Amino acid sequence: MKKKTGFKINSHRKNVLLILALLVGLVGTAYEGYQANKVSKINRALQSGEVINDESYPLHKKFADAYQQGKTGNFKHAAQGFRQTLEMANKKGEQAFEVSSQLKAKLYYNIGNNLFRSGLQRLVTADGAIQEEAKFDYLQAKASYEQALKLDSNLRAAKFNLSLLLSVIPDNIKIVPQDPSGMEISNLPQGLP
Repeated sequence: MKKKTGFKINSHRKNVLLILALLVGLVGTAYEGYQANKVSKINRALQSGEVINDESYPLHKKFADAYQQGKTGNFKHAAQGFRQTLEMANKKGEQAFEVSSQLKAKLYYNIGNNLFRSGLQRLVTADGAIQEEAKFDYLQAKASYEQALKLDSNLRAAKFNLSLLLSVIPDNIKIVPQDPSGMEISNLPQGLP
């Protein structure tokens, strides 16, 4: 009879271990389902161009905010937002994000697009010359497109937009160096803290 009780104890332990493994598996499955649902919501928001308010995804939130700025015609702010997203992507340390060179190329592409559109808004002066701010935007856009193509040479949209930009700006374009301290950094008027 001792053998039978030993057998019952061993099978009882096995059953308890199997039940615990099942519970751990169910909890893990529920957690993964929750995470997949959360990521799916973020992806849908990004695809539809909505603003993301979830602080768990700061890189995505910054990207969506910059995209919205560009969509509403605030091209300078959009370019700045994409630059900040790029800075976050390049940041090392505890808040580091694993970002592919293709995603960085797309960020540069978006910076270029918004600067190009900003330059197109300014267009020409009364005498038909390109305004200095537009020239500066065009050259910055050109640099952004070129950087995007260095990171991902297959980014056809960047190739197309760069060729379009090069057809818009004259070959001998020269600009007066701009003072970066005079650039608006936020929505605050210049000179205020």
